Amino acid sequence: MKIAFQMDPIGDVNIAADSSFRLAEEAQARGHELFFYTPDHLAYQEGRITARGQDMTVRRVEGDHVTLGPKREVDLAEFDVVWLRQDPPFDMHYITSTHLLDRLRDTTLVVNDPFWVRNFPEKLMVLDFPDLTPPTTIARDLATIKAFKAKHGDVILKPLYGNGGAGVFRLDAADRNLTSLHELFTGFSREPLIVQKFLPAVSNGDKRVILVDGVPVGAINRVPAEGETRSNMHVGGRPEKVGLTDRDREICDRIGPVLREKGQVFVGIDVIGDYLTEINVTSPTGIQELERFDGVNIAEKIWEAIEARLG
Repeated sequence: MKIAFQMDPIGDVNIAADSSFRLAEEAQARGHELFFYTPDHLAYQEGRITARGQDMTVRRVEGDHVTLGPKREVDLAEFDVVWLRQDPPFDMHYITSTHLLDRLRDTTLVVNDPFWVRNFPEKLMVLDFPDLTPPTTIARDLATIKAFKAKHGDVILKPLYGNGGAGVFRLDAADRNLTSLHELFTGFSREPLIVQKFLPAVSNGDKRVILVDGVPVGAINRVPAEGETRSNMHVGGRPEKVGLTDRDREICDRIGPVLREKGQVFVGIDVIGDYLTEINVTSPTGIQELERFDGVNIAEKIWEAIEARLG
């Protein structure tokens, strides 16, 4: 097959951790042809969706992990699969790319389905499952956020479309910084904020469960660094081997069919204690860590699911 990766510069990735690199490596091992481009080189041209990028060969050699051919323009309708893999922020640039890729629906499989990536980003899809999630409010209005904090005391405040643990604050019952933080966030962004009741179980880790075509294939635990609330690996969280609990499987049984129906082939959900906190569909990570812990080729399972969808 002809496979295109829409992602951030591949020369900069950490080949020991990056999920996009692992997906490209597995695709190449399966005999597929690879093409790379960055989202700023995606275009609509008189009815065609095009990309300016380079043919790509990857190898697991630190410092020499990719060879790129001469730059050329391609018609993405001629590809079998396009991977939507650039990192957030989930801003208008990101949203526009989902609109353009959505126009390939009759010719090319885009993974994950861009229509539902756009409509069900990380912190919004969970709203369909309120019984699985901690108490949550999404608002820009300070009075609404203050009322939520007054009710629950200890809360987590974060940007609705943030990622990687950036801008995440814990405000306990004695904290006096809510108004200042609200002024800070609303001063540079028009986006709402999301506030959730703090879950003390986060000290034991924030579990990332990987689902392939709606089926859980394993999990890793991300443990916060000493003195940290955030467990994201971008901010020092430590990955640990962990198994799936009955509660994890219950959550996956509820959301899995929806993910499959909406074309979300590769998804990473976040579970703290007994609660689902995020459903990551934009550019989920974690498959390399999971492969090392469990010895299961998750990238192979993802490609098998894609090849099955293509018939």
